Amino acid sequence: MTFAPLSQFVATHARNIRLVATDMDGTLTQNGKFTTELLQALADLASAGIDVLIVTGRSAGWVSGLTNYLPIAGAIAENGGLFYQSGNENPLFLKAIPNLTQHRTKLAQCFQQLQTEFPQIRESNDNCFRITDWTFDVFGLNPTQLQKLGELCQVQGWGFTYSNVQCHIKPLGQDKAVGLLQVLHQYYPQLTLEQVITVGDSPNDESLFDASKFPLSVGVSNVLHYIEKLAYQPRYITDAAEGKGFCELAQPLILASGKI
Repeated sequence: MTFAPLSQFVATHARNIRLVATDMDGTLTQNGKFTTELLQALADLASAGIDVLIVTGRSAGWVSGLTNYLPIAGAIAENGGLFYQSGNENPLFLKAIPNLTQHRTKLAQCFQQLQTEFPQIRESNDNCFRITDWTFDVFGLNPTQLQKLGELCQVQGWGFTYSNVQCHIKPLGQDKAVGLLQVLHQYYPQLTLEQVITVGDSPNDESLFDASKFPLSVGVSNVLHYIEKLAYQPRYITDAAEGKGFCELAQPLILASGKI
């Protein structure tokens, strides 16, 4: 697939963007860390009147903290499970879970079943901070094994996805696009989808690249590592990877706003 250069997006759409919905790990981070360049870009986007929503697979515990410390409008945790609006400590559940205790027990049982066929997989250390999903480390798993893990989850009635960090066992139908659309409908009814751009880097961002839902999407260049595995692919690609790629996108948005 031939991707359009970011310059083409800048020329035709940058002036209209009012919200950036972005993945975090591998998209905002650089070698696993936030940089001073990234923090300045987030602050400048806020000053330019462009809201940033983080849409991540990270846990509810991590995300509730991020919304208090970063200059963002809010964040969606656990691949579409919950939304934390900045300034509000109480999350919005984007997927109804009637009995949380029972839900966690069933997730743990699914993971134990996966371990019977893949004894090498190890639970992630952030599951104690999670509510809607269950994670284990992706390191050391090849594409064939990841596909098999997804099939086993489906047999047990669960969804599955993975990023460059973790594998996720999650409720069926819970994904980033569904969660983001719900948040946009409830909190940003005044925006059209042409005023929103989605950004990501890995398979668990795939739904954010679905052009039928989000006509404007950007992959930071490290997404090319996964591109053949994605049913939906980003419309534009940055030259730089990871957080530098996000900043490459942010700068023309800030300039186009005319406010800085």
